Amino acid sequence: MDQIQAMRTFARVVEAGTFTHAADSLQLPKATVTKHVQALEERLRVKLLNRTTRRVTVTTDGAAYYDRAVRLLADFDDMEASMTHARANPRGRLRVDIGTSVARMLIIPRLAEFQQRYPDIQIDLGVSDRTIDLISDNVDCVIRGGELSDQSLVARRIGNLEFITVATPDYLAQHGTPAHPLDLESGHRIVTYFSPVSQRRYPLEFHRDGEVVEVANNPHLTVNESNAYVFAIVAGQGVGQITTFQAQPHLERGELVALLPDWPQPALPVYVVYPPNRHLSAKVRAFVDWAAELFAQNPLLQRA
Repeated sequence: MDQIQAMRTFARVVEAGTFTHAADSLQLPKATVTKHVQALEERLRVKLLNRTTRRVTVTTDGAAYYDRAVRLLADFDDMEASMTHARANPRGRLRVDIGTSVARMLIIPRLAEFQQRYPDIQIDLGVSDRTIDLISDNVDCVIRGGELSDQSLVARRIGNLEFITVATPDYLAQHGTPAHPLDLESGHRIVTYFSPVSQRRYPLEFHRDGEVVEVANNPHLTVNESNAYVFAIVAGQGVGQITTFQAQPHLERGELVALLPDWPQPALPVYVVYPPNRHLSAKVRAFVDWAAELFAQNPLLQRA
C-alpha cells in the first residue's frame, strides 16, 4: 500500500463528506478510494470512518488521525516544493475558482501567458459568482471580491473594485439624467444584483460626506450573474452600478454614461484566497503571483 496516497485519500473523504465526492475530486474510481481507506484502517487497526448510505462521519480516532495527517501531508508537499527544481518548474493540476467577470475580462484573455510560463501546470478553472468551500470542494485557490468571512483561510489582497453608476444614452434621453440618488426612486428603472447563493438583493448604494443613500425601490430587473448584469444595463434595461473595470470599454464606445460622480460607492477589496495547509505549494504560489501581476498592471483595479 502507498501510505502517502492512502493518507491523501482518507483526508479527501473526510473533507468531501462522501466516498463518491472524494472519488470525483481525486479522479479515481470509487472502489479505489474505498480500498485505500480500508487498507489504512487495517494497517492502523482502528476504525477511522463511520459509513452510512448517505454520508461518512469521522470517528474519534479518525479525527485525531486526520489532524495529524493533514499537517504531515502539508509538510511533505512543502518539502518537495522547496526543492530548487520544483520552485523553478512547478507542476501538477491546479484547481482555481474565479468570478465570471474577472474570468471573462482578465484571466482567460491572458491565461495563455501563464500556460507558456508554467507548461507543466494543468488548470481546472471553475467560473461562477457562487461562493464555494475551498476545503470540501478541493479547490486550491479562489479570486473573490469582498471582505473575508473565514479567518482560517490565507488571503492576499491583489486589488480593489471601484463602482460606478451608469445607464445608456437612450435610456437617459427617455427618463432624464438624475441629479441626486433619490431622483432614481421615481420615474426611473433600477437594475440590481442578487446573490446566487443567499438570494439577497443588493440595492444601489451611494456615499457622500458620511451620508449613505440606498435605492432599491421596486427594481425593474434583478440579475444574479455579473456579466449578464452588465449586458442588461447596456441593453437599456435601466440604471445600475458596475465596476469601472467592467464599464470602461462601454464608456469609451459611448454605450454607457457615468452618473452621479459625486456619490461613489466604497471600493471592494479583491483577494486571492487559499487553504492554510497549501501556502507553500509551488503551483499555487505561481498562480497567486501571476494573478497579482495582472491586477497590478490595470490601474482600474488598484484604485483605493
